Amino acid sequence: MPPQRLVEKPKNFRGTLKQLTGYVRPYYGRIVLSLILMIISTVMCIYGPRLIGNVTTMISQGILSKYNGGEGIDFVTIGKLIKTILIIYGVSALIDYTVNALHVNIAVDISYKLRDDISRKINRLPLSYFDTQTHGDVLSRVTNDVDNISNNLTGTVSQILNSLVNIVGVLAMMLAISWKLTAISLIVIPLSGVIAALTVKKSQKHFRDHSSYLGKINGHVEEMYSGHLLVKTYNYEDRSIQRFDEMNEKLYEAAYKSQFYSSIMHPLTGFLQNVGYVAVCLIGGFEVINGRMAIGDIQSFTTYVRRLQQPISSIAQLMNTVQTMVAAAERVFALLNETEEVKDTDDPVSIYDEKGNIQIRGNVTFENVRFGYTPDNIVINDFSMYVAPGKDVAIVGPTGAGKTTLVKLLMRFYELNGGTIYVDFHNINDYKREDLRSIFGMVLQDAWLFEGTIRDNIRFGKPDATDEEIYRACRLAHVDRFIKTLENGYDTVISEETSGISQGQKQLLTIARAFLKDPKILILDEATSSVDTRTEQLIQDSMEELRKGRTAFTIAHRLSTIRNADIIIVLDKGDVVEVGDHEQLMEKKGFYYRLYNSQFEQ
Repeated sequence: MPPQRLVEKPKNFRGTLKQLTGYVRPYYGRIVLSLILMIISTVMCIYGPRLIGNVTTMISQGILSKYNGGEGIDFVTIGKLIKTILIIYGVSALIDYTVNALHVNIAVDISYKLRDDISRKINRLPLSYFDTQTHGDVLSRVTNDVDNISNNLTGTVSQILNSLVNIVGVLAMMLAISWKLTAISLIVIPLSGVIAALTVKKSQKHFRDHSSYLGKINGHVEEMYSGHLLVKTYNYEDRSIQRFDEMNEKLYEAAYKSQFYSSIMHPLTGFLQNVGYVAVCLIGGFEVINGRMAIGDIQSFTTYVRRLQQPISSIAQLMNTVQTMVAAAERVFALLNETEEVKDTDDPVSIYDEKGNIQIRGNVTFENVRFGYTPDNIVINDFSMYVAPGKDVAIVGPTGAGKTTLVKLLMRFYELNGGTIYVDFHNINDYKREDLRSIFGMVLQDAWLFEGTIRDNIRFGKPDATDEEIYRACRLAHVDRFIKTLENGYDTVISEETSGISQGQKQLLTIARAFLKDPKILILDEATSSVDTRTEQLIQDSMEELRKGRTAFTIAHRLSTIRNADIIIVLDKGDVVEVGDHEQLMEKKGFYYRLYNSQFEQ
């Protein structure tokens, strides 16, 4: 019996199991068929040792008969029995193969359905959900938890049933041979259970401590390696080693005790089983000597005694597996049951004209907008503003003022707590989200590129773009010359391991992507934060060209980059404190004036 481990228990076992049943229901026919086949196979395997015992009895009786002058061993009958045994085990193996194939098929189908539902669900979840969940946790639900369900669902149920059938069948065969020997054998089982329960209870506390200290020591090591430069700078090596030694000592103690208590369970239960096995052999031997049992029956019975222990142990382990599986399902269903974003209107406003061209001009109106990520954390209190088509709007303010939040609301990533936002005098809720977001082009502070060629990354926002359009966008973003210096040019593959491409150059590629999309409304969120001053000036010149005829919203901390904006909106703590162009705001000598000058103070 393997060492015990902590089992993650579900919070709502019954409710999760009920929802999980919904995914299994379409496969009830195949599951019932596999269960029937499995029962047939199990019964055949249970009957096999009895036939083997009969063969042993016939051989022993034949030898005695030959010794006493009789006919000897009946090889014809024994041959028929052996042939029957081979057929039984052969058919059983074939049935087992069929059952396993059915289970694999069901597991793969359920896994596919779960991942498909999760994928569709993720696309319908509001961004507020991802604000409260780590990316690693969401990925774990899609991968590890779904694998846990699919790998254990059908197999666990069938194994439990198989174990139960084995227990009932084996006990029936044991009773048919000798009720006395059966009673002796069954005495060992509760004693083994008591020992197992005591050792598990004793070891679980130490397994918890082991998991806790292992997490702490891993966190400490990760911190020390990731902050190695600071550790060296502040001479923290000795204190780091001391902390590591303290945690490592506790980890060692917890690991030793947990492994010790869990490892003694198998020898103890094994000892009891062997005692029972020896008792069966001794008493059975006396029964044979006294002529009350055949020697083949003893052979069959000892085989059944050994076989009885396996399904009992399997059921105990499978109960833990079921709990772990249901706990994984609970995490998956927690995601699938999350509240989805508000559905699009049934009668959306079209952004296209009769010829299929986008007819949005770029009017944007904020009317008494109020928003908070949580009800008690309002980020934007009461924001109103009208932006005419083609205007260049800069949004500035200190960290946490609500600048990025404002443009996220414009693209309807979040639902408003109050007020309305209009695009071309239509409420943004009157557009389909897909249509609304198609009129925007966005360049974020973090340069997001997926693993693929430079050409594919730039074409991301406009899949049908020609190569010439891609080259033109790259020239406008001043990245064409750099791309041509790469060995494979536009076919260079970008990945996390890509070397030779700086963060600033990756940012230029995302800017080229925005050029290619040719959006009606442009959003630049610290788009030049990762480039040098000279490149920033080149991009600013290109942006001037890109902004022509488009409404543009620029979020900037470096105020020198937005001096030419038509309108500068100054936010502070969710409120508009000043509005005007650079010259007007500087003349007021207010919040913007102080913010601007603070960037040039020595």
